[in-house]
Order: sequence, then structure tokens, then C-alpha cells
Amino acid sequence: MEPLTSEVLARRISAVKEQLASASEGRYPPPRIIAVTKTHPVDWILPLEGLGIREIGENRVQEVREKAPALDHRFSIHLIGRLQTNKVKYIMHDVSLIQSLDRMDLAREINRQAEKNDVVMPCLVQVSPVGEEQKGGILEEDLRPFLHEVSALPGLHVCGLMAVMPAMPVCSELDHLFEKMRRLFDALRLEAIPGIEMNELSMGMSGDYVLAARHGATMVRVGSALFGPRETTHGL
Repeated sequence: MEPLTSEVLARRISAVKEQLASASEGRYPPPRIIAVTKTHPVDWILPLEGLGIREIGENRVQEVREKAPALDHRFSIHLIGRLQTNKVKYIMHDVSLIQSLDRMDLAREINRQAEKNDVVMPCLVQVSPVGEEQKGGILEEDLRPFLHEVSALPGLHVCGLMAVMPAMPVCSELDHLFEKMRRLFDALRLEAIPGIEMNELSMGMSGDYVLAARHGATMVRVGSALFGPRETTHGL
């Protein structure tokens, strides 16, 4: 594997963008790339700005807090990992989108901290496509009651859905799960639940972002396709 230089990173971003545009087939706009920067140091992240990537995804609150001062609001940070209620207070001014809202106690705490800080926190509701408890997410049958309940909380704004697909090879079953998520997204958009918007559909990662683009994801969360395996020697 070649060392990761700015030139290599630029080439990889370009390749991913070309694949996303091709997979969208003119049916949907190509999704935006959310660069998954978890475990990667700030000096790997900063070159993304000059390469047109301004949205990054982090899994852990502690890592967000450590990196935020050096990033100096140059990037829009998305919290994409499972979020504990006792950590919400630490990210209200550093995170621009919480992608992993998946339970009511978390929604209430986000609302409480948002009102305390005089902000409104954008959120995506995480859906569990196949009920994998360890990955979090709401089952489809519980989603609509959850959205109606969350819509009454003024401190957060639901603007779409997020899904983490099961780890499996690209196949017809996985393709079906992406299609199912898009149908759910479109149905909820048509239902127009007051206080709930369906503008963003976050699905797809480095192994399956082509399928996500084919089924109308508005953003894909891409890490290793940009940065390479962790064992790679990097030269940024």
C-alpha cells in the first residue's frame, strides 16, 4: 500500500467522487463525502479542506473534544458513533450534526443541553435495518411513534435518517437493504410529520458506498477508502 500523501489523498477522493457520480446514474444527486476521521490525527485531517472535503465524522466524544481546538471550526463535525447521554453536554458547541439519535432518553438530553446552551441541534435518527442491537438504531416499526414524540422537543431538529448496514459482501441482500432505506425515507418525506424534515439520508461506508449512491444516499461515511488501512505508513 502506498504512503498517504496529499497527492494520494486527492486521487482517492477523486476516485470516490467518480464512483458516486456513476452509481447515482443521474437518478439522484451524488452523495456528499463525510470523511470518517476517527483515530486519525489532526494533521491528516487538515489537508481535506483544500481538497473540497469540509464535513468529517467522528465516533467518540473524547476524540471530538481533543481535535476541535486544532480544527478551529474549519470543518463541520458529525458525531456518527453511539452517544451516551452523559456525554451530550460536551459536544454542543463542537458538533454540527448528531447522526446517531436512536432513543428517547438521548433525545431528551440533547434537547435539555440545547436549550441550556441556546442552540438547536440538528440530528439524524438512526434506523436499524436488520435489528443489530450492538450497532444501535430504531426498528422500522418503532420509527414513526418516535418521530412524533421527538418532534415536540424544541432543542433538536430531525432532518433525516441514518443507517449502519450489516457487515456483508456486496450482494442482492445488501442492495435490498439500501433500497428499503430509501423507500422508508421517501415515505416519511411524503408523510410530512410536523416538525420533522427528511432532507438527509446518511448510509454507506467504504465497502458499500456505491450501493448507497445507487439508492439515493445524500451522504456517505468514508474512511479507509480515503485514508487506507491503519497499518499503512503515512507521509502527510
